[in-house]
Amino acid sequence: MSGLLINLIIQLISGAVGGNVAAGAAKNIDLGTIGNTITGAIGGGVGGQVLGMLIPLLANTASTPDIGSIVGQVAGGGVAGAVLTAIVGAVKNRTA
Repeated sequence: MSGLLINLIIQLISGAVGGNVAAGAAKNIDLGTIGNTITGAIGGGVGGQVLGMLIPLLANTASTPDIGSIVGQVAGGGVAGAVLTAIVGAVKNRTA
């Protein structure tokens, strides 16, 4: 597997978890389990890729099995997934 694919898988999974955690913490942004998971995964993937471009150390997860860079990928994807879920949930509730 290429490094980019491994990074993306880590970011998607952590983004999905981050989206569900954010929705569980604030019920007013809840999109449902599937909505939270999909929105969080999109946020984790996109946010993690942007973070990898801004911080090159995080882009080397697959080529160098460094626990610090893997933790950075998980944290970046999780936070980005939570943020996107919060934004989408707030916009959805605002328009409803």
